[in-house]
Amino acid sequence: MTQTVTAAFGSTDKAVNAFDELVSEGFPREKLFLDKEANEVKVIIPDTSQPEVEEILKRHEPDEVHSRPYESP
Repeated sequence: MTQTVTAAFGSTDKAVNAFDELVSEGFPREKLFLDKEANEVKVIIPDTSQPEVEEILKRHEPDEVHSRPYESP
């Protein structure tokens, strides 16, 4: 199953840094979404990658992290 993990940050800088770290760790850009207006990073990943993604996001001190099953458009 595929999950969407969303992290909300208190600043754009934290969101950008989290996004950049995910890219540098090898997560494909087409599965990463950075919303600078909402200061959110969304990642679409398989269940097996969820713990690693959440760990990376939490390093950047998000206000909230949550996941839900991915729903294709």
